[in-house]
Amino acid sequence: MRGFGAVLGREVRLALRHPADTLAAVLFFVLVCALFPFGIGPSPEILARIAPGALLAAALLAALLPLDRLFGAEAEDGSLDQLLLSGLPPSALAGAKALGHWIVTGLPLLAATPIAAAMLNLPVEAWGAAMLALGLATGVLSLFGTAGAALTLGARRGGVLLPLLVLPLSIPAVIFGAAAIEAAAAGLTPRPYLLLLAALLALAAPLAPLAAGAALRGE
Repeated sequence: MRGFGAVLGREVRLALRHPADTLAAVLFFVLVCALFPFGIGPSPEILARIAPGALLAAALLAALLPLDRLFGAEAEDGSLDQLLLSGLPPSALAGAKALGHWIVTGLPLLAATPIAAAMLNLPVEAWGAAMLALGLATGVLSLFGTAGAALTLGARRGGVLLPLLVLPLSIPAVIFGAAAIEAAAAGLTPRPYLLLLAALLALAAPLAPLAAGAALRGE
């Protein structure tokens, strides 16, 4: 746990020193949501109808932006080899990386969710469900994305392969998250869909770091 905490703290400190990736992800999220009123018109009913899916898709695409550099910079300067030789299991290293990615990317996206929801005319009573759904969905993407980043590490055009590998795995998170937000907007309970999202996160939490660790050992 000490090594896990050290890697996690390192990720957070690096993000605080170089906040460009986090800021880019948040701005991308907000700007994509701001484009929808221009593309489909300012009709409040239409915007509210597409808001659940638009929020999930924009958030997952924004969280995907920093993933191609999750292991790349450390592999180039040799620090990844040092981390792998530190005694921390590769799966634990990948788990710390995934949690760090969610903290420095997922949490800022949650903070920006009310702004994006207001742009898309999502009812205020659904904002809480939207933040919960985005929190769980971005957690799933962080786990799958870490595995994808490890698998494509060193590959030619890895930045192109990574979205093609990760986004299909994230489709269930988009479906359940959008359904939860839509249910909350309609005055229904989002609990069943949030539980399905939590189950998906619980399934990915042990499996994705193991897959990433196996890929890192292969490197």
